[in-house]
Amino acid sequence: MAEKKLEVRNLTVSFRTSNGRLQAVRGIDFDLYKGETLAIVGESGSGKTTLGLTLMRLHKASGGQVFIDGKDILSLSEKAFYPYKRRIQIVFQNPYASLNPRFTVGQILMEPLAIHRGTLSAAQRKEMALEWLEKVGLPGAAFYRYPHEFSGGQRQRIAIARCLTMQPEILVCDESVSALDVSVQAQILNLLQDLQDEFGLSYLFISHDLSVVKYMADQVMVMR
Repeated sequence: MAEKKLEVRNLTVSFRTSNGRLQAVRGIDFDLYKGETLAIVGESGSGKTTLGLTLMRLHKASGGQVFIDGKDILSLSEKAFYPYKRRIQIVFQNPYASLNPRFTVGQILMEPLAIHRGTLSAAQRKEMALEWLEKVGLPGAAFYRYPHEFSGGQRQRIAIARCLTMQPEILVCDESVSALDVSVQAQILNLLQDLQDEFGLSYLFISHDLSVVKYMADQVMVMR
């Protein structure tokens, strides 16, 4: 049986509003295994993105548990959670907004390496960044250019490369091809599958597009 990478138990997320509390996610349970893609589908407002952001601890859960290697990452202090940040990364929906326009692609890729893998020299960080550019199908010259010089599909490749510099085990893909043209979507989906095959990545694939889900998913979870 495949190795279990993520266990989610009774996860609940609510937000305070002027009318009281809005429950965005209620009692979610699922497991995610190594090399598997679990698609999360549902209409707008069903809580898909909230779920993804809560797994990253970018939203605060109201209840429930999220286990990696038997540790409930939601209960950890920020310091104790720090080593887990590398292991779960997110590719956001909008490749035009998720990259810092003031940074070159090289700076975008090397910054997380400097933060999370500080023992690497500048030369080693550059070498790794160039390797990941090649892995996602971009030329080495992209290292010196800025995000506005790239198409939407190329920017999403850069965003994927930035996540992969951390060598994560789990990738949350939050509508990560929905802002792209259909032909470019296919290229990015093929890239994600190739990377999954090569590195054994586990994907939590949030989408409302059932044709994309059919192409990518091993299992499907529906949120209402």
